[in-house]
Amino acid sequence: MMRNDARGLDTGDTGSAAAPVGDGAAAAPAAPAADVFGGVVKWFDVTRGFGFIVADDADVGDILIHFSVLHDHGRRSLPEGARVVCEAVRRDRGFQATAILSIDLSTAVEPVRARTGGDRIDRVKMIDDAGDFEPVAVKWFNRLKGYGFLVRGDGRDVFVHMETLRRAGIEEVEPDEPLTARIVDGEKGPLAVVVERK
Repeated sequence: MMRNDARGLDTGDTGSAAAPVGDGAAAAPAAPAADVFGGVVKWFDVTRGFGFIVADDADVGDILIHFSVLHDHGRRSLPEGARVVCEAVRRDRGFQATAILSIDLSTAVEPVRARTGGDRIDRVKMIDDAGDFEPVAVKWFNRLKGYGFLVRGDGRDVFVHMETLRRAGIEEVEPDEPLTARIVDGEKGPLAVVVERK
């Protein structure tokens, strides 16, 4: 994490005494200082216009990202798993991105659709294309990163995202925990699109 002074933001350094304010007028509150963070998109809801980045710095937690900060990049959303560098400020409920410095789509979980089709992935179609439920076991899951892998009966790995677990009402999983999943073949390999506890 590093403090960004390039945009003239208040860094909290006092340095010298504040200039007196004339006629008893109150000084405008200083804008909160922005820090630069790297992280991975946890999820982004296009309909609601916001999502969260899991910061690389575990002490920071999730960073709220609103679609308005994506305008300079010609986007209204971000795909899950994309790597982002952003400026963020601490608000009452945690950090919020105020500017996006870079977006790396090479790590995105789902393929990025052409602008003519919008950013949204048709999850219903993905579920329709998935096979029947089959037994799987949790290989590992990193809640901080928001994803992990399941193992099929034949030993093949299957990617699973936190939002897939949340849709099933599952908040925590442990290694070797048995589950059932409907799986679709994605561009980067098998992807669990529906998961249930046995």
